[in-house]
Amino acid sequence: MSKTEKTTPSETLRPITSRGVSAGVSEKANQILGGEAYPWDNSVLSWQRTAFHFQPEKNWMNGPLFYKGWYHFFYQYNPNGAVWGDIVWGHAVSKDLIHWFHLPFAMVADQWYDLHGVWTGSATILPDGQIIMLYTGSTNESVQVQNLVYPEDPSDPLLVNWVKYKGNPVLVPPPGIDVKDFRDPTTAWYTSEGKWRFTLGSKINKTGISLVYETEDFKSYKLLDKLLHGVPNTGMWECVDFYPVSLTSENGLDTSANGIGVKHVLKTSLDDDRNDYYALGTYDEMAGTWVPDDPRIDVGIGIRYDYGIVYAAKTFYDPNKKRRVLWGWIKESDSEAADLQKGWASLQGVPRTVVFDKKTGTNLLQWPVEEVDSLRLSSKEFNRVEVTAGSIVPLQVGIASQLDIVAEFELDKKDLERASESNVEFSCSASDGSAERGALGPFGLLVLADESLIEQTPVYFYVTKGANGTFKTFFCTDHSRSSKASDVNKEIFGNYVPVLEGEKLSLRILVDHSIVEGFAQGGRTCITSRVYPTKAIYGAARLFLFNNATETKVTTSLKIWGMKSVPP
Repeated sequence: MSKTEKTTPSETLRPITSRGVSAGVSEKANQILGGEAYPWDNSVLSWQRTAFHFQPEKNWMNGPLFYKGWYHFFYQYNPNGAVWGDIVWGHAVSKDLIHWFHLPFAMVADQWYDLHGVWTGSATILPDGQIIMLYTGSTNESVQVQNLVYPEDPSDPLLVNWVKYKGNPVLVPPPGIDVKDFRDPTTAWYTSEGKWRFTLGSKINKTGISLVYETEDFKSYKLLDKLLHGVPNTGMWECVDFYPVSLTSENGLDTSANGIGVKHVLKTSLDDDRNDYYALGTYDEMAGTWVPDDPRIDVGIGIRYDYGIVYAAKTFYDPNKKRRVLWGWIKESDSEAADLQKGWASLQGVPRTVVFDKKTGTNLLQWPVEEVDSLRLSSKEFNRVEVTAGSIVPLQVGIASQLDIVAEFELDKKDLERASESNVEFSCSASDGSAERGALGPFGLLVLADESLIEQTPVYFYVTKGANGTFKTFFCTDHSRSSKASDVNKEIFGNYVPVLEGEKLSLRILVDHSIVEGFAQGGRTCITSRVYPTKAIYGAARLFLFNNATETKVTTSLKIWGMKSVPP
């Protein structure tokens, strides 16, 4: 690639106005929630910064990879303010996915083909070790195009300097695709015919689609005749991800893996509702298409990565530990006024391993990477604590704003047999949250609660018993009392979680100041919350067990660790 131009930071970055929902993932939807902005003070806002989640020093915070001993994380970043705009690529590196070092910007908006923003992209490592990065640029006329970039010095393990290909853009929207509906290329995979393919998101009318391109040199491309997949009435697909998972091994697979014992995950971020959906299915390389295992839980209408506020998630294969790792962007759900006052907005979730759930055969398991365990301090154990119906039990763990909680819950078998049956369908989001008392739920933990329980964030299970005596379990998080502030989102999140015969109800919760990440049944269902307490902060944060069921006691065993802070 002889025609090159080195990317250099512009002296000034061009300010732009709102791009709207058609333009990508980063912009904040809510300006003010609930009327007037809450009168935040600096002490409360300072507490919201997390201790062990990735976030920039300030302002608004895409292609992760492992190279020469370093994990690299590239992220969309506004260096000029805590709101969306002036999007460049920040760059950080780590040896362990926990401790990060910030490097100079990898790319800035300095060419006509990315003048309105350097948006999401993905890295592909070729067999000879060469790195290829494709990313979406928004041109000077706000057309979404795909561009090629690669390291200036491949021998540099930190990959500090990046070069934009002189022939950019390498792809423009094809006929029939709107100029603002063509974005976010995936990592490429190698075919049996010795060619590379990747997919990116778009839509035709209201049908979300994934286009597939084929290339041999990443300069010239062929659009395949068939879509990888499409689902009616799902709207624009962005941040598409496509990768294999093993049906037999706990190890992750390189993106090019295919064949016997392999399924493929197709994931998309829906622009219409700002949630990440995935489905398991079969990839036919010859046809160039992917078919879901179960059309009833197809992409965009079935399972989500996370039932909280994770969005624009992306995975990469980590050859260092032979695993697939997922990064998810945690949105803000307070007011933009609060973002401006505290001087930063949004974070990344804790990296998660992703594997096929061999027990259910229908879903993935997501779990914090093992490196998170290295942050654990001394632990406290609580064995077989009985929590009677309608009661709350305080857990003496000291300051409860940085915790790793592992818990198991058992319902009394006789209570299950005697419990009332009901035909009423339960939904976490449509319920009254943890205050809704059913025969067999809710029960779980109150995190980030103050002593008086004026503020609390319940993370809990809710079990229903149908008219035929069958049980169904839901995993929920209730934000309705998480903050006294009026300008924050206070939804109730959650969904069904598969529980197999003989399994106890299990839960892991990571509490990191204003972030709560919950993993039920080994990560079958996950919920990430961004909460904004005003009282349950610093030394006032407490932890409680609760059981608001009406017809059963709950026996709980817990192990709880305090968590170290990671130096910024």
